[in-house]
Amino acid sequence: MSLPRFKICQFFLPLSHPLCPRYLLTVIAAPRPLTPPVNPTPTHTSPDIPSPLTPPARSDLSQQHPHAQGLFPNARDFVISNPQFVNNVHAGSGLEILLKASMPDAFRDSGARYPPPKCHYATRKDYITKITNWAQGQSEHLGPILWMRGPFGVGKSAVAQSSAEALEALQMLLATLFFSRSYGDRDDPQRFIPSIAYQIATKCPSFAEIVSARILRDPALATKSLLKQFDELLVRPLQEIDIPRSGLNGCVVIIDGLDECRGSDAQCEIIRIIAASARDRTTPFRWFITSRPEDPIIRTMNSDVVSPVLYHFELPVSREIDHEILIYLTDEFSKIRKHHDLPESWPSEEVLALLVERTSGLWIYAATIIRFVQGENSLGPEDQLRIFIEFAKDVTAKVGLNNPLAEMDCFYDLIIRRVPPNTMTFLRKILILSVVHSGIYTMNNISLVLRLSLNQVIRVCGFIQSVATLKGNPGAKHPNRLEFYHTSFLDFMADPARSNELCIYGSFLDGVRHQPLPAGVILREDEEWDKFHSLSVLHFWSLHQLSGCPIDTLTAASLRDFPFRRMLEMTQRNWSIRGGAIRQNLPADLRDKIIRKDRCPIIGCTRTEDVWILGWRENEAVPYTDPTDEHRDRSFKLINRRPLRRLAHVAAEENSLQYRKKAEKNSG
Repeated sequence: MSLPRFKICQFFLPLSHPLCPRYLLTVIAAPRPLTPPVNPTPTHTSPDIPSPLTPPARSDLSQQHPHAQGLFPNARDFVISNPQFVNNVHAGSGLEILLKASMPDAFRDSGARYPPPKCHYATRKDYITKITNWAQGQSEHLGPILWMRGPFGVGKSAVAQSSAEALEALQMLLATLFFSRSYGDRDDPQRFIPSIAYQIATKCPSFAEIVSARILRDPALATKSLLKQFDELLVRPLQEIDIPRSGLNGCVVIIDGLDECRGSDAQCEIIRIIAASARDRTTPFRWFITSRPEDPIIRTMNSDVVSPVLYHFELPVSREIDHEILIYLTDEFSKIRKHHDLPESWPSEEVLALLVERTSGLWIYAATIIRFVQGENSLGPEDQLRIFIEFAKDVTAKVGLNNPLAEMDCFYDLIIRRVPPNTMTFLRKILILSVVHSGIYTMNNISLVLRLSLNQVIRVCGFIQSVATLKGNPGAKHPNRLEFYHTSFLDFMADPARSNELCIYGSFLDGVRHQPLPAGVILREDEEWDKFHSLSVLHFWSLHQLSGCPIDTLTAASLRDFPFRRMLEMTQRNWSIRGGAIRQNLPADLRDKIIRKDRCPIIGCTRTEDVWILGWRENEAVPYTDPTDEHRDRSFKLINRRPLRRLAHVAAEENSLQYRKKAEKNSG
């Protein structure tokens, strides 16, 4: 009996298929009719998306995927001989591109946030219940947007985290994002929508397949305007899936700390985009937003386009939660007592009552007291508690009773003034580095720029462990980053009206700015010159682009004669610098001699638009500007220029004056 003829069929499985993303399967099959799996194309272009006010019907998301019933749902009597599975995934897959454009460190369960702030056991139950009831449609307030506002330190992030965990247990949590100014990679508005889209994709395979294909077709989607991103990465993909069967209807997206998103304009735009979507029902979600009551956010929330779809309440500084703070302090002191083998009578009930009285309902105050008492650079918990009690008795005369926000500033002042004088300058420089390079500068980078050993940097940071902690990667021998428990401490250190002569801005910033870039420094054997120089250059520019921090005349005059061309030649990293912010900080009469936009002075350059030009006359240099970057009118890049020699618009290896002299000589 002769063998039948064979058919060779190829199937490309979707990115979200359980076997593996985009595998190529080669099948040798018998001549019986073979019906390959069909990836159904949605036929509804204008879906009737159910109201986000209706609680979601739960379903198994994996069972709703078009391929969930097997590779060959209608095939019979065939065999697979010598199958070959070829991995067709590559680094540029859609979801991977989306992840790179996101802020995974700001997700609810990220390792970077561990342990996250959350409500102490048996506290804040009324607020968490209020939020979960709203999410389930069991509240009298049915608005699809919930805004919880409150001043710093009242526990907004803790309530958001605990609510996220409660909603996760109810299978109603879809995505979370915890903004933070303390970390440079957690406050970027351009990464907000990709972060939400990525988390949705991890929970809904059909959405993942669609959004991945969109990103592959146009990888620049993640760089578009916020409105364009929202439309292309959320609204349009949602129109192509079956919302009722997807399990997405009525799920909750949590956005914590919106006031810590970079730029008040971006904050307000995010609110307006979400409100328009909720009003027009282009997304089937509920949105839970927390923030401080900042004026731009308040005005936007109260506007005619937002308020009709909004439900809001305040998380106040209130003495009504004194009993909850007492529970927290009692439990935490019990842990300290056991760890240090202290008597059961410590601390006394009178002391606990005093601490509750001092905190006046401010959670960050209570948490900072505990960390202060636990301080390792001290004579022990008993002595630390004694110091705080003396402080508490004295501070009443300064700020009066029931003024915890002002008293918190006094507590921060106490903490920072306990740093030894010979260490204070280095600590303030470390704080500046943490503010302007958050997310970029590791402990190793800080030690390199400040020319300290890693152990010295760690010891300096140890003096502020009441307000910050050193963290490292799992298995690492040393910590590699400094993380602040609350942004209010950095706000305090950056405000001269609050931290006075200890402020890291003002005259101290002027002094740091005026220090020249290091030259001829003898490095230790384990340090590379290019990294040292590049980090120093980044530090130099970042200090000058700080918003609201004008550059003093003395520093500006030194920049006028700065050798920018030499600096660009030695840069080995790729950093984006906000030229517009630097120019705005400069004195008006010196701006054009330090940084300006003009026609490219390089002979042979074919670019028709204006480029950034640094320096003046013989120090003139042209940094690299990506012609495809939509932010090129406001920023340029510090980049190693040697690989760019082939480009017509490359930064000049000679300044424009030398080019002109050479041209004149050749023409003569």
